[in-house]
Amino acid sequence: MKTLFTKIASLLAFIIGGMAVFAGAQVLLGNDPGYYVINWLPIYNYTLGILTVFITAIFIFINNRFALHAAIGTFSLHALVMLILLIAYRGTVAQDSIRAMTIRLIVWAIILGLMFFQARKNKSL
Repeated sequence: MKTLFTKIASLLAFIIGGMAVFAGAQVLLGNDPGYYVINWLPIYNYTLGILTVFITAIFIFINNRFALHAAIGTFSLHALVMLILLIAYRGTVAQDSIRAMTIRLIVWAIILGLMFFQARKNKSL
């Protein structure tokens, strides 16, 4: 199958995006997670989760020409936010937020790896 790895990548993107939507929506709807929440972080999580579920995951699934750009952009945004959290909000940000962002970065690195592997495999066919 010429797209197995990109299909797996799109499924992972859909799942991690859905988790971000759920987590962000819970806080935006007023559910107290039990720790201090940086006011813009749930909005970021929710917004990027929606974009991931409805744009990036679909682009990856249908092998759109912008799929790799969208995936790199998503990974880059998460990395930038992680840097902001670690530098500007050191000591303020909840460990759960750092853990969630770390998981997102790892999953997006796997997604990008799958996409690069699929592209390389397709070129050798």
